Amino acid sequence: MKLRKSSAVVAAATTAVAMAVTVPAFAAVPPNLDDLVATVSTDAVMDHLQEFQDIADANDGNRAAGEPGYEASLAYVESTLSDAGYEVERQAFSFPFEQVISSSLELDGEAVPETDAISMAYSPSTDGPITAGLAKAIDEANQGCEPTDYDASAEGAFVVVSRGTCAFAQKSESAGVAGAVGVIVYNNEAGILNGTYGSPTDAQIPGYGTTPEFGASLLEQLETAELTMDHDALVEVRDTWNLLAETPEGREDNVVVAGAHLDGVLEGAGINDNASGSAVLLETALQLRENPEIINNKVRFAFWGAEENGLLGSTHYVNDLAANDPAALENMVGYLNFDMVASPNYSVGVYDADESTYTAPVEVPEGSIQIESLFTDNFDADGQPWVDSEFSGRSDYQAFIDNGVAAGGIFSGADGSKTAEEVEMFGGTEGIPYDPNYHSPEDDIDNVSTEALDIFIPSIAEAIFTLAYDSSTVNGKYPVEEPTPTPMPTESAPSPTESAPSPTESTPPSSEPTESPSEESSESPSTAPSSSSSTDTDGDRPPLADTGAASVVIPGLLAGAALIGGGYALSRRRQ
Repeated sequence: MKLRKSSAVVAAATTAVAMAVTVPAFAAVPPNLDDLVATVSTDAVMDHLQEFQDIADANDGNRAAGEPGYEASLAYVESTLSDAGYEVERQAFSFPFEQVISSSLELDGEAVPETDAISMAYSPSTDGPITAGLAKAIDEANQGCEPTDYDASAEGAFVVVSRGTCAFAQKSESAGVAGAVGVIVYNNEAGILNGTYGSPTDAQIPGYGTTPEFGASLLEQLETAELTMDHDALVEVRDTWNLLAETPEGREDNVVVAGAHLDGVLEGAGINDNASGSAVLLETALQLRENPEIINNKVRFAFWGAEENGLLGSTHYVNDLAANDPAALENMVGYLNFDMVASPNYSVGVYDADESTYTAPVEVPEGSIQIESLFTDNFDADGQPWVDSEFSGRSDYQAFIDNGVAAGGIFSGADGSKTAEEVEMFGGTEGIPYDPNYHSPEDDIDNVSTEALDIFIPSIAEAIFTLAYDSSTVNGKYPVEEPTPTPMPTESAPSPTESAPSPTESTPPSSEPTESPSEESSESPSTAPSSSSSTDTDGDRPPLADTGAASVVIPGLLAGAALIGGGYALSRRRQ
């Protein structure tokens, strides 16, 4: 891995270059960074993943929040970090737990496929099949957000309404007050509506989300069609925990937070999603603890609960700080998020904080661009292709950025489809998901990519070790002064009587350049578009951001070639 030096000499050089380019200084790095990064091995991470698989196997095949498999996973991480000397804390919180036993929808006796309609998360059970006719809102502009949007036809019917204006839970409760037995909410954009009520209340009625086409077909058959809904689900409030582990060393007013959600879905062991991020974080924490001399800034490792239920653990943590200890948020350098880093058909995605590919649908806090550069500079230095992933907030960094904390992360892909361009960059199979086993029983130890881990592990370790040592490139605080190199003695110029060529002599040109171009300045740009999704505020489940289109790696443009040759990386990506 190529180390980058602080560009302390850049300022004088840039004044002589007629270009409007800003070149921020790099953070200082620990003097033994390469050796430190190498201690975080793929073999050790795979050992942790095997522990998580064994835990799932012993606990009904899952590690979901509110289930024994999650508590066993938490206990494993807790004991491992405590034994290593970390100050470990469990943070308890309550959350709405849901387990769907069975769910089906029929239209005039014909089963509706899940590609057309799917039950709302936290929908109450129907207590057996319900068959009824259809109704719609009389105030279509308000889209079923108030009971007065319906007339008497809603009594005893399934109401059909468009997504929009208010949360799905409010549509459900309003339809229930109007006397409906169920609510069908059709999407107002392409694709199926995979929605959630957010949390259960006694006022809600059973609901499904559908595609725009299925919703339109129901409205066309409003007077004649019948639906049968049969939804059996366990919905209740349960307790769970986040786990926080902090280095004893480091400044308390300059804290680096790195996190990964520890829970999985009920359907499987959740080894890629997200034992992979948790295992890399755990092993990085263990190796950092072995090297306390580099810890100038305190590092807090967070293992979140109930992410799969709607980012609940990380949101609880941040909201609690905002209410009771706002100074702790102000003292954060930033938050690094690692959610899925071993996808079998992987991409190498970096959260696009500088919006070079995607306009972020959320506010991007100051310092996030610099965190992005920690990852992209590392990949560029190693010649590793990467692509932008939308800075959408659709993972555990959402609550942090909502409170102005800088954030970033890397991501190997979930259920988005891999493009031909990405196959060129990373290998794999075009047109299938980055993780074909996403949220399924097949997300197990046999279906993670060690090749992806070999790429992601060093990048994660380097970012955490670097910020533990020096965070000034992100927040400008406490820069580490690197020693000034001792100048090398120079040889005396030859005297006129020595072997220097005379002005009249011609010196034949050399067949070799006097100085090789730097590795960074010779990189070729590469692009690879890939899919992303927009952010909703009306109750969508928050899926992970799909890997985005590749950014273009801009080689160094400054004319001061001598400075580059002197060992200073002057170029920054997309300046």
